[in-house]
Amino acid sequence: MIASPYPKSTRWLIIVPALFLLVFLAIPTAVIVQRGASADAFSNIISSSGFRRIAWFTLWQTALSTALTVVCALPVTFVLSRFSFGGKRLLLALITAPFLLPTVVVGTALFALLPSQLHYTAFAIIVAHVFFNMAVVVRLVMPRWSQIDPELIHAAHTLGASTFRTFRTITFPLIRPALSFASTAVALFCFTSFGAVRILGGPAYSTLETEIYVRSVQLGDLNGAVAIGIIQTIFLVGVLYAWTKFGRHHTSPLTVNVHAARPTGTAQIVLVSCIALVTGVLALLPLIAVAWRSASGWSHVLSRDTTNALFVSARFAIVASLIATVLGAMIALAIAYKSTSSQLLETITSLPLMISAVTVGLGMLITFDHSPIEFRSTWWITPIAHSLIAIPLVIRTVLPVAQAIPQDLRDAAATLGSSLKDQWIRIDLPLLRRCLATAFALSAAVSLGEFGATSFLTRRTSETLPVSIARLLSRPGDTQHAEAFALSTLFFVFSIGAVYIAEIARTTRTKTH
Repeated sequence: MIASPYPKSTRWLIIVPALFLLVFLAIPTAVIVQRGASADAFSNIISSSGFRRIAWFTLWQTALSTALTVVCALPVTFVLSRFSFGGKRLLLALITAPFLLPTVVVGTALFALLPSQLHYTAFAIIVAHVFFNMAVVVRLVMPRWSQIDPELIHAAHTLGASTFRTFRTITFPLIRPALSFASTAVALFCFTSFGAVRILGGPAYSTLETEIYVRSVQLGDLNGAVAIGIIQTIFLVGVLYAWTKFGRHHTSPLTVNVHAARPTGTAQIVLVSCIALVTGVLALLPLIAVAWRSASGWSHVLSRDTTNALFVSARFAIVASLIATVLGAMIALAIAYKSTSSQLLETITSLPLMISAVTVGLGMLITFDHSPIEFRSTWWITPIAHSLIAIPLVIRTVLPVAQAIPQDLRDAAATLGSSLKDQWIRIDLPLLRRCLATAFALSAAVSLGEFGATSFLTRRTSETLPVSIARLLSRPGDTQHAEAFALSTLFFVFSIGAVYIAEIARTTRTKTH
């Protein structure tokens, strides 16, 4: 971490974010805890057989979905880490795109792909989770795997070690830290999945996340919803604590810069071709299915409701991105500059990672739906919820760059008589400009695709595109379904294109440097 260049002058960086988090995150969280702790529904929920069935399904589908995601992702990660081949960037885009999509869109795509007999089944939910989370394992493990020196593998084979033994004794220990983190992230995503479960699970299968929504919105049982939200949050915090304490493996960093090579020999060519082809086809199938079934829905895409949903989503994304980028950058700079209480602030900003989006939406609904702070009817409460979810991503995008700014530059500027303001404008801001743009784009993507908290906070006149898709798909009739499929197709194409362009830009910058 850099030395503290602005020890006292940057304390103001904490004040505004702290007040924002206090009002819109800490207080709603406290309200949920207070209401759940004082409600008789807490004990009633625990003793309910229906709750036990839902909790058990949530746990075992999370475990199975995580295991299958890791098993399916590892061969793909190996190929992408070790080999260079035509269409590699496109394959990465196809794998990554589903993770950037709203979960309701992923659920809609699988709804279009799978036969009707598999709708509203546990199988459909698990397939959606594997499809959605493949990118997490690939993106987090691939950088680590690509740094393993091939000479280690070659030496092991020369000494008579089998492929499995080589993986078990050399490769796996080296990728284990990244794989542990990726597996934990996938498990959390599966545990808190909302859109995919709501679309594909139907009335037969529900998780803790969807049960919170059903009880609060459909049944009007706020106390029961709050109690389930508390139970879910306790479990999530416990998992994160256990992983922090026992799941991290401290190993020496890999510094070998290994360049991916073209596959040589028949065996490598066949292996790479098969894995790349199968993965690409499977990644494209949901897009093809949803596009095929959207044929009759394009004429309704530009309807008044859809146009309004598009406008609302864009407005929410812009506002949420501005809030998240500004506040997240302020927090990141406060942490990088070692301002007072920055560690506490960093801990508080991690709360959205421990609290599901549904619980965030429920907390804001309960807190701000009563006088004298009745904000529920205002349009800006929704982008505020979106910004809370995006702020941790902004912090983790800006913080490494802020910490890496050389202190020598500031010292030289100070020697030449430059003020602190001039130092920040001429040194820090130019170096932070690119990561701030990235943070803004990530926040916009989060806002456009957010569905959990939005389901609680939007009204019919302020629907976002994900909410509109879910509403259309829940209605009977081929026309409504086709329109939902058409909107999902737009999301798919936009996501794949954005990831592909970003991948080209990243590799171009890497080659340039």
